[in-house]
Amino acid sequence: MPDYSRLKPWVWGITWAALVAAGLSFRPLMPVDETRYITVAWEMWLRGDFLVPHLNGATYSHKPPLLFWLINAGWGIFGVNDWWPRLVAPLFGLASLGLSAVTCRRLWPSSQAYIIVPVLLLGTFYWGIYTTLTMFDLLVAFWTLVGINGLIEVWQGHRMKGWILFAIAIGFGVLSKGPVILVYLLPTALLAPYWAANVRRPNWGLWYLGILAGVLLGAGIALAWAIPAGFAGGEEYRNAIFWGQSAGRVVSSFAHREPFWWYLAIIPGLLLPWLLWPSLLRKLWQNIRTRNQNDPDPGLRLIMVWAVATVLILSAISGKRPHYLLPMFPALAFGGAILIAGLAKEDFLKGRWDMLPPTLFLILLGFAAGAAPEIGAALNKPSWTAEINRLWALPLVGLGAFLIFKPPQGGYQRLFAIAASSTIVVISVHGIARPILDTGYDLRPIANYIAEAQRKGYAIGSYGKYHGQFQFLGRLKNPIKITGDHEVLEWLAVTPQAKVVAVHELTNTDIHRKSGPGPKPDFVQKYRGKYIAVWDRSTVLAYPSAPQRK
Repeated sequence: MPDYSRLKPWVWGITWAALVAAGLSFRPLMPVDETRYITVAWEMWLRGDFLVPHLNGATYSHKPPLLFWLINAGWGIFGVNDWWPRLVAPLFGLASLGLSAVTCRRLWPSSQAYIIVPVLLLGTFYWGIYTTLTMFDLLVAFWTLVGINGLIEVWQGHRMKGWILFAIAIGFGVLSKGPVILVYLLPTALLAPYWAANVRRPNWGLWYLGILAGVLLGAGIALAWAIPAGFAGGEEYRNAIFWGQSAGRVVSSFAHREPFWWYLAIIPGLLLPWLLWPSLLRKLWQNIRTRNQNDPDPGLRLIMVWAVATVLILSAISGKRPHYLLPMFPALAFGGAILIAGLAKEDFLKGRWDMLPPTLFLILLGFAAGAAPEIGAALNKPSWTAEINRLWALPLVGLGAFLIFKPPQGGYQRLFAIAASSTIVVISVHGIARPILDTGYDLRPIANYIAEAQRKGYAIGSYGKYHGQFQFLGRLKNPIKITGDHEVLEWLAVTPQAKVVAVHELTNTDIHRKSGPGPKPDFVQKYRGKYIAVWDRSTVLAYPSAPQRK
């Protein structure tokens, strides 16, 4: 068997640091999600109200407050800055790597799989990209692992400790993203008679009483915030946090509706590059063919319940996004790690064939990045690819060529090479996309312009939806008025000093024209394939159609 003991925690710790550093250096805060969440934290800081989150001056019921609390805690220590909010979720991702290793070792104490698990997770394109983003799902992934550890503790005879961990996971999971934490924990808890199959079988009556107690205690943790927040935020806010958001997302999602089979269709792509490793795929096939139902593995059954139940339940919910799967990815990593740890020397394919698929993928991705402007032009989408930085294709092609001519020989070397290649891909993608992100997604220029206008006494309106994109970036202290076709004129009629922000689907020539008839904006910049402009009150009153999208 290959020895994986050289994969010390500092190896994946440095890998995590490299990914996060690339995200902080090459990517602005991404609208509308990242900018919105940090704006909620900013308004919490401004108002000094840590009970009820607000967005643009209105109560914000879409997410619970844990992420916003943690951002404010960091600002209290380091002062208000841009970097701390972007580290909170990645730090939960780092903690999830360590907790994944601990969990895996508890399930398979005689295997080296626990050493491999963090490398598998970070070496997956999907996890590597999302570990750099400010979102709630890495927090939920961490609490899911805490809850799974609690169930293992109970199974192994430590009932009090286990149920307390389970309750803490539910309570803080709810405070992280709402009751969705139950999707990742309850099926595994309820189906314990299937996976807890050995001499440690607990008393099932006490087990289910423990589940009930854990859920109630976890609910109590969450309600310690939700009840006073509901009364402080008013009836509409109270109804939203106790019922509207969760029920709405289950029955008829407000956004991101996809068919039932959508997750099954995207999961293979989310498992790259590991699905391109022939030795791993062959080992998986061999285990499927030779599985022994008479000697069940509790750990494998546990992760199967965890993963399958998560996918089925999330598939039944109308709103679907790739990052909703993050909290169950450690389960898949456990399975992959057990397979890899079980590979004997003779199980690996000989020569270059074992590394050829992931290496070819690396080279093809590099050539595609290098030829992206030409590909965009051929597809009649030149604006999507014209600003791509081709130089970042060189590390992909260069590393791919090196691995073809000098393929790693041992199992440890091959695992490390694929994981390192994945890290290089994620960092290179950031570098390739940086010019596009800087010009189309970095809202600091317009946020600073709006901030200066507010300081001069201008009221700012948004024509159409506004998601809080400018509040934190411009350190705005006043909300932005949301308007539409009729409201904007009524608002401007009673607001003598005002400007209106609007998004436009216009060509560069249209929006930047300097002479000739027609309205001209005070400020304009690219924004997500469109343009975003600031119009003065006098211009909009003279040309009421000026802020319209087309």
